[in-house]
Amino acid sequence: MFIRLNDTVQILTGNDKGKRGKILAVDRTAGKVKVQGVNVVKKHIKPNRRNQQGGILEKEMFVDVSNVALIDPQTNTPTRTGIRYEADGTKVLIAKKSGTVLRSISPPRPRYATKS
Repeated sequence: MFIRLNDTVQILTGNDKGKRGKILAVDRTAGKVKVQGVNVVKKHIKPNRRNQQGGILEKEMFVDVSNVALIDPQTNTPTRTGIRYEADGTKVLIAKKSGTVLRSISPPRPRYATKS
């Protein structure tokens, strides 16, 4: 799972299908992400010492990572991602649709560098 904080994603399924938002939190063990403005639920809070007034609180809940897709910066559309090794051995994340490099995943490794 190569989704990180502040990545822009689009929701693929569910009630919020088609919405876009930034990643607020990532739970790697459960395979879930929290997206800004997506899967919003209302929670009723009783008055207590910390929250004197109480009331209804709206907050985002987690969504399964399989239901989101990263946005390709070149075409501005959702895309699948892949991994490629550059000539110097750097491991990078690429967009499948356009082939553009999204980010570097690991530093250069001489073992994976192409020999010329």
